[in-house]
Amino acid sequence: MPNLLIRRATEHDLQSLLSLLGQPDMDGDGVIPLAEAREVFRRVSADVNHEIYVALTDSGVIGTFTLLIVNHLSHRGARSLIIEDVVVQTNWQGKGVGRQMMEFAVARGKQLHCYKLVLSSSLRRERAHEFYEHLGFQKHGFSF
Repeated sequence: MPNLLIRRATEHDLQSLLSLLGQPDMDGDGVIPLAEAREVFRRVSADVNHEIYVALTDSGVIGTFTLLIVNHLSHRGARSLIIEDVVVQTNWQGKGVGRQMMEFAVARGKQLHCYKLVLSSSLRRERAHEFYEHLGFQKHGFSF
């Protein structure tokens, strides 16, 4: 397993983030131009319930994921955590990067006292589903 540093993304990471999100095994809807990405990143960064992370090695950014913190009136005011936009650079897949990122996300959910953690994945991303199940995630319900 590579020695990773996982930290909050900065605006300086945007080009790497766009490259990761544009990989062919992602949802295939393309990426936005860098100038537009800067605007979105600034808006997202201002939201205390929206956290974008990067995973780095000595060679640079090799993975990313986003955490969305949901505050509920139900469940006695508890929080839940949604994991989105999980991607690992193709040549680093299968080497433990995704596992370390998901362990970080779960630990962050515990730190935030979240009562549940959820993620979704396109039906066509069967390898991702196998990966999440291997980590102990369980299918629950349907997403619409």
